[in-house]
Amino acid sequence: MTAILRTIDLKKSYKIGKIDVPVLRGLSFEVGEGEFVAIMGPSGCGKSTLLHLLGGLLSPTSGSIIIDDEDLAKVSDARRTDIRRRKIGFVFQRFNLFPTLSAEGNLKLAEKIHSGNGSRSSDRRREVLKLLKLEDKMHHRPLELSGGEQQRVALARAVVNGPAIILADEPTGNLDTENSQIVLDMFRDLNKEFGQTIIMITHNPEAAAACSRTIQMRDGHIVN
Repeated sequence: MTAILRTIDLKKSYKIGKIDVPVLRGLSFEVGEGEFVAIMGPSGCGKSTLLHLLGGLLSPTSGSIIIDDEDLAKVSDARRTDIRRRKIGFVFQRFNLFPTLSAEGNLKLAEKIHSGNGSRSSDRRREVLKLLKLEDKMHHRPLELSGGEQQRVALARAVVNGPAIILADEPTGNLDTENSQIVLDMFRDLNKEFGQTIIMITHNPEAAAACSRTIQMRDGHIVN
């Protein structure tokens, strides 16, 4: 399996006063193209920091993050932003949808940010909405949707531009059991139907069980 993402001795520290506080302590791992991977660990173990590093939202203290043979740690800020825009989709715990836009409007905005214009064909948008069972919700605004439906719209927004990698941060954290299962099933469908590479941060063993592989973290280290 071809590695789509690799980290090499990845470290991240934060400076508090004159003291460096280490959060990640030398992580090395690979994610293959088309894998659905969970990164699991207790609160405070560094998994959310890791996700932000993998998405180019933070810079590491040292080490490498290689996506399609480009090291995010070594490129310029502008280049890192471009890689993030073109190759990475994000799904967050709090949905982060624009409340004044419909479901389709949120997807159109994502397309515009990705391509620089809003003229893309609606075929891909409709394909994604159909897969996520949202065809009849296209014109609904977020407040007219349930929490599970909002998260599915957020997931559709993340995949509509065909990113190489989806990074999901506790995507079921704000959902009840039924909607959590629905969203996890949608992730599996995207992984199966589109061969979408997905890296999901979670502290929930049931969510991790939906993935094909689990990376266990503790105290800034990979332990399993």
